[in-house]
Amino acid sequence: MFTPHKTIGILGSGQLGRMIVIAASQLGLRTHVYAPDANNSPAGDIAHERTEASYDDHAALALFAGNVGAVTSEFENVPASTMTFLAQHCVASPGQAALHTAQHRIREKSLARDLGIKTPRFWHITDSADLTKAMTELGGDGILKTCQLGYDGKGQVRLSENDDLEAGFASLNTNDAILEEMIPFQAEASFLVARAIDGSLSSFPASLNEHKNGILRRSLAPAALPDAVINEGKAAVSALAEALDLVGLLALETFVTEDSRLLFNEIAPRPHNSFHWSIEGCETSQFTQLIRAVAGLPLGGTSCYGTWQMDNLLGEDMGSLESLANKAGLHIHLYGKAEAKTGRKMGHTNQQISSKPIA
Repeated sequence: MFTPHKTIGILGSGQLGRMIVIAASQLGLRTHVYAPDANNSPAGDIAHERTEASYDDHAALALFAGNVGAVTSEFENVPASTMTFLAQHCVASPGQAALHTAQHRIREKSLARDLGIKTPRFWHITDSADLTKAMTELGGDGILKTCQLGYDGKGQVRLSENDDLEAGFASLNTNDAILEEMIPFQAEASFLVARAIDGSLSSFPASLNEHKNGILRRSLAPAALPDAVINEGKAAVSALAEALDLVGLLALETFVTEDSRLLFNEIAPRPHNSFHWSIEGCETSQFTQLIRAVAGLPLGGTSCYGTWQMDNLLGEDMGSLESLANKAGLHIHLYGKAEAKTGRKMGHTNQQISSKPIA
């Protein structure tokens, strides 16, 4: 049951946590950030309470859980065992199964395949011999990725059959990798669904994404894709959320091939960068929807207020802030990070590019 002044716990202290804090505060809820770096962090700076401790400190976790009505996570690399522990005390979002699955590329792709969701061909790689055999079976170009912890283009290398495969495998410094076939695609699209404690679902309009150097630079929504592709993506992300018994948000990243086939890329059981446009562009933002899901409120509507563009602000973009601030209709969101670095996400901008949604 929703109760004003309830405290929502947040695992993680980055910009997603910060925007969760803002959304909770707008609903009259308090927030408590728990992270190894909770103090002097984007989320910790504006939360009502902070606990700075490791994710395996059960004594600190028990005190934290006793002071909150529900817990959610702003990133998927919190240990799944932490979620299991917290679930003994309160509502824990997104849940152990969602974290465990999203933390490993083989697990998430295997789940998608088992649910009938199309994926690129993939192979589990534990040594260079595995890689040599898989590249022969692939018969073309592939991308080798770490199974865990890679993000924003890190932890991956592109390979062709004539490359030095032993050196390529060694460059990742892991014995737990995945080889995926390289997909020629016309677009990258993401889909987002919210699932409440009672199992009710609510989908957001899809986003089209543009990347540069492995980092998301721009999202456009609603995505200009055929209805069949949109419906397939929404059905896929909903099926994944149901299979994981997820509470909160689940994002699905996909490739759209040149012949309009949709292929699974990866999932994220949390708010997603490609849906930051929803703060101004949707009836209910992704962050407010997450709070609704874990706090006992009904899920909000997701009607889109026209067509929207979200651009990430990286460290190298911070010199343009003054000119951006003079641009009419541009909504600027900064994350309160002390140091700007090249490639580091410092904020984002949202702007309506049409008052009419894409048909």
